[in-house]
Amino acid sequence: MPKVGIRPVIDGRENGVRESLEDQTMALAKAAARLIEENLRFPSGEQVECVISNTTIGGVADAARCADQFAREGVEVSLTVTPAWCYGTEVMDADPLIPKAIWGFNGSERPGAVYLAAAIAGYNQKGLPVFSIYGRDVQDAGDSSIPEDVANKILQFVKSALAVAQMKGKSYLSIGYTSMGIAGSMVNPDFFQDYLGMRTEFVESVELIRRIDRGIYDHEEYEKALAWVKQNCREGFEINETPYSREEKDKQWEMVVKMTLIAKDLMHGNPKLKAMGFGEESKGHNAIAGGFQGQRQWTDHYPDGDFMEAILNSSFDWNGIRQAYVFATENDSLNGVSMLFGHLLTNTAQLFSDVRTFWSPEAVKRVTGKELTGLAANGIIHLINSGSTTLDATAQQRDKDGNPVMKPYWEITEDEAQKCLDHTQWCPSNKGYMRGGGFSSQFKTAGQMPVTMNRINLIKGLGPVLQIAEGWTVELPEDIHTVLDKRTDPIWPTTWFVPRISGTGKFKDVYSVMANWGANHGAISYGHIGAELITLASMLRIPVCMHNVSEDQLFRPATWNAFGSDPEGSDYRACTSFGPLYS
Repeated sequence: MPKVGIRPVIDGRENGVRESLEDQTMALAKAAARLIEENLRFPSGEQVECVISNTTIGGVADAARCADQFAREGVEVSLTVTPAWCYGTEVMDADPLIPKAIWGFNGSERPGAVYLAAAIAGYNQKGLPVFSIYGRDVQDAGDSSIPEDVANKILQFVKSALAVAQMKGKSYLSIGYTSMGIAGSMVNPDFFQDYLGMRTEFVESVELIRRIDRGIYDHEEYEKALAWVKQNCREGFEINETPYSREEKDKQWEMVVKMTLIAKDLMHGNPKLKAMGFGEESKGHNAIAGGFQGQRQWTDHYPDGDFMEAILNSSFDWNGIRQAYVFATENDSLNGVSMLFGHLLTNTAQLFSDVRTFWSPEAVKRVTGKELTGLAANGIIHLINSGSTTLDATAQQRDKDGNPVMKPYWEITEDEAQKCLDHTQWCPSNKGYMRGGGFSSQFKTAGQMPVTMNRINLIKGLGPVLQIAEGWTVELPEDIHTVLDKRTDPIWPTTWFVPRISGTGKFKDVYSVMANWGANHGAISYGHIGAELITLASMLRIPVCMHNVSEDQLFRPATWNAFGSDPEGSDYRACTSFGPLYS
């Protein structure tokens, strides 16, 4: 996993000055490392590891030795700390591909803030965006504690920078290609390479059939998975006039389970395949995210990928509780990237949904005779999709106070995982849409949770832009939910979403959020993570065209301030000036 490098920089004048600062400077570096290691983990569960420079850095020779050390030890994120004046351009980290920040200690005895300003000026002149961290309140020289405002900025920077590092060198796996003319499923290799540092791997859907027909999957795991499905995946109601026979359903279950196993193998590989004589297939595609075309060429003939997508995106399966995958339905790679952003920032499973319908209070009253109340009083957005919504979104996990949440997998209990399964039923597919059969998860998100919806869109002549909407899931009274749900597709999972509105612009009201959303899909993460998404986007040079995050939470590289006084305009101008991170 990528590591965080801590660079303790110092005044290089020896015979008294440097020596007097050694202990204090190293104490700041160690405090920063403790903060990071005690608070941050990767989605896979490992704790984030920091590497502190072997020596303080007083000049260019020390900086070069530190760079060599960091390269050997796998450092992909750079945090410079100092309590004092240093030689700005001589001690800087000059690697253009590593996200970097400087914490200049706010103490009156030594001019750490002066160094910070001088260093930022140097980084700006050299075209190396750097995040500036400066505490609001003056500290005493011997104080090695980290104030809350500084700690928040360090963690926000490191969390976003580690997301950048984890994507670099990985792949997006496209199984099939464009689904039903959806623009986001037209996978754009240039976007992935230039902005994310990722490869795009393409596998035709027929590879699933080849592996099924030739038995290229773990047969022992298949038997285990099928038995688990029969025990835990309750079949739901069917809406087809001519129902599937029991024999047809059983064959469809067998196939969708095999599809799930094979999709995992295609993404990450499987050493058991090598033991079976399939060495090439055992290696996988080094994929950190993927997607399945499905409709229509596949689903007109074979069972759909709804079960495969929902189970992969959940934090549990027949092997127990584990890290959720990031897997997009309809191969909407841009929504897959949006899910990936949320997963890397929160360590939790992600929802993939159609941003389907805005229901005004008046429309709800007309069709149900009931009034919306509470958070839903100003209207609701119906999030629903047959495919890859995670079962974690049933909202059956709980925090210490009993509130519904979505947790990192290592915090989920066996009982909570089982409740998610128990609150889900699997409905036979609608033959009008999915002619080859299959099963869709069917549930409603049962609880109020803070969530953030985001979406990457590609704009000709501009490039990628990011949309963000923080808000909440809401649970409607059953009599309202049932009427509204049946008007769309009652065999699919439903989440009712209310964005936080401001009364102006794109967040004037709930309708305006829906009307300004730039695509048919959205990726939804647990928690209000809009600020972290904005920080991440700035590192990748992706401007944010829509968000409802308060201005005091915005944290972008210091040089963004030079591109104008309005935050949105300066974001666009800076991203255009610097260009994609990897181009």
